[in-house]
Amino acid sequence: MTTPWLVADVGGTNARFGLITEPGGQPEAVAVLTGKDHAGLPEAVAAYLAEHAGGVRPGAACIAIAGPIDGDRYRLTNAGWSGSVRDLGIARVELLNDFEALAASLPHLTGGDLLSLGGPEPSRGVKAVLGPGTGMGVAGLVPAAEGWVPIPGEGGHVTVPVLDERDHEIVRALRADGLEHVVAEHLLSGPGLARIHRGLARVHGVDAPSLSPADIVARLDDSLCAETVEVFCGLLGTFAGNVALTLGARGGVYLGGGVLPRIVDRVRASDFRRRFEASPALGDYLSAIATTLIVAPQPALTGAAAWLRQRLTTSPMEYA
Repeated sequence: MTTPWLVADVGGTNARFGLITEPGGQPEAVAVLTGKDHAGLPEAVAAYLAEHAGGVRPGAACIAIAGPIDGDRYRLTNAGWSGSVRDLGIARVELLNDFEALAASLPHLTGGDLLSLGGPEPSRGVKAVLGPGTGMGVAGLVPAAEGWVPIPGEGGHVTVPVLDERDHEIVRALRADGLEHVVAEHLLSGPGLARIHRGLARVHGVDAPSLSPADIVARLDDSLCAETVEVFCGLLGTFAGNVALTLGARGGVYLGGGVLPRIVDRVRASDFRRRFEASPALGDYLSAIATTLIVAPQPALTGAAAWLRQRLTTSPMEYA
């Protein structure tokens, strides 16, 4: 296919775009557009190509979407965009879940793109990737005879992974506020930090200002903000352990998303790893699994590029 190719990672808050100018190349002309500034995906794509890519017409594209996909159709879980990639006017388009693309990036990330959060070195074998951002994404990566196969999922919508009494008290407080069914991403996300903060204030019977996630991680000298991050990390450890057991991810659990790079030291000093391994029957199994933070700037774009290159050599889908 004629290059350049368009790659995109479209989340509930931001849409990230880049161009691949040669097969095997890294994304170039990367730009981040705010979702609320555009009516939908076609408008955001048009704006990126016009304002950041010199008005080029891509020969193909791979779009990673934070939400469920069905053939050529997509729907963002935490934003209002939905539709068909046929509307993009690009001859050949691949559509992925955003964490499916993040999983596809894992074999292409180097040492400087990764940071250990405990356990041994990652190994070849089934891998899991998850991460808190606007929501909580989950996917797997399975080794195959030739290369790797990413497995999408919607694991962020499983029931919240509470473990101790404080966790339960926070969930009870949020239910009293009207959140009847609390799922993992209600707490394990950027907005989830604000919910945990509000829930802890109710549990402790104190008045606390309504804070944004950015405010909470910037005020860790405040005891309630520090406890909020502590609870968040513990819940994340339990959730990551559940994902590892579900997928049999003995090749490693990788964490992405926009929240964790801001609190790396807190995660490392927290209960995250202890709770990751806290299985009464399979603690040894989990202790042998690496937990690794992805710190590469735009890894889903790398994964989208790798997936598009693979698909264009086999059976690309045509929408235009």
